Amino acid sequence: MKLSHITLVAALMAALVCGCNQKQSGQTGAGTPAPHQVTIGISYQDLQDEFIIHIQAAVRAEAKKLNVNLIESDGQGNAENQISQIQNFIAQNVDAIILNPYDREASAPAVDLAVRAHKPIVVVNALVANLQKANAYVGSEDAEAGRIETQRMTDVLHGAGDVVIIHGPNGHSAEVQRTEGIREILKKYPEIHVVAEQTANWDRAQALNLMENWLASGKKIDGVIAQNDEMALGALKAIQAAGKQNQIAVIGIDAIPDALKAVADGQMVGTVFQDAKGQGAMAVDLAVDLAEGKPVQHDNYIPFQLVTKTNVAEFMQSKQ
Repeated sequence: MKLSHITLVAALMAALVCGCNQKQSGQTGAGTPAPHQVTIGISYQDLQDEFIIHIQAAVRAEAKKLNVNLIESDGQGNAENQISQIQNFIAQNVDAIILNPYDREASAPAVDLAVRAHKPIVVVNALVANLQKANAYVGSEDAEAGRIETQRMTDVLHGAGDVVIIHGPNGHSAEVQRTEGIREILKKYPEIHVVAEQTANWDRAQALNLMENWLASGKKIDGVIAQNDEMALGALKAIQAAGKQNQIAVIGIDAIPDALKAVADGQMVGTVFQDAKGQGAMAVDLAVDLAEGKPVQHDNYIPFQLVTKTNVAEFMQSKQ
């Protein structure tokens, strides 16, 4: 009996030690590995831009849904900032990187850094010159947005009139492609003349000042083709201050809430819906799949959609 008692105690001690060793080696339950939480670093091009803020909201929601540890950085409209941020992500040994590039050329080295460090990288919303080096891209074809908004403007003006074009930052991939789309449509309408064009860097205040200057110069302007809604709304404010809201048509791109309200109120003739929620969520999904070694499709495009007063209600409802 005494020997049996000693044997039983020894067996219990061995089981206890075994259990402790299992926990220390990262095991849970009956030998099941503890789930690895994926860490993703994301560099946004500029969180002063309302559309990019909507992408951020979608990224955060999807990361929470998938239990992703998210490290976020704001490039503040500077490609060099983004390059430094990707270097920091690599130093922190993230599992994957998402890049929302500010500049097609200047932000491209960030992709090279990730590739050399063997970190999966997803590019979202805007392009880089070396896009094929990235593991995946999710966004929309910006030339199509330019075509859509310009066709809407030509329809409103019945194929004749004087327009101004407000560009995004020179060299930004969306600016380049949207300009291509705009010019493609304008070639079909020789009676529509571009009387002025200039960048306002996606910024509402800059567009307001630019439009004030154009109006003060006495230029005849029938329409404003703005390459995003922030600039369209800035131009609209200047037009309203000059009392010309019934004389000048305005259109933008992105379908941000303020623009949707302006379309609903008849102050803008339209905007072009770009799916920030879809882009942000898909970027996270792709990054997680890559971190887990799963194959993904390289090019992932989400279509643009024209928004006018006839269909604006459904887009306003989706933003709530």
